[in-house]
Amino acid sequence: MIPEAKPELLLQLVRMKMPFGKYKDRLLCDLPVSYLEWFQRKGFPEGKLGVLLETIYEIKINGLEELLVPLKRG
Repeated sequence: MIPEAKPELLLQLVRMKMPFGKYKDRLLCDLPVSYLEWFQRKGFPEGKLGVLLETIYEIKINGLEELLVPLKRG
């Protein structure tokens, strides 16, 4: 279930980079769905990063990526 959509969360998705792993330094909004699905199966990390990863996962699997387009430009 997607956490309550807060504007600051959406901004963080287009600004924050993955801090570790195979996709280290890639923007969270640019992570592939397969990687997010892996986290969904194994468990999202605790804290802010986990909330952000779960949020981008829900956005992508529900086809809502267009929500992020204006934020990427700004």
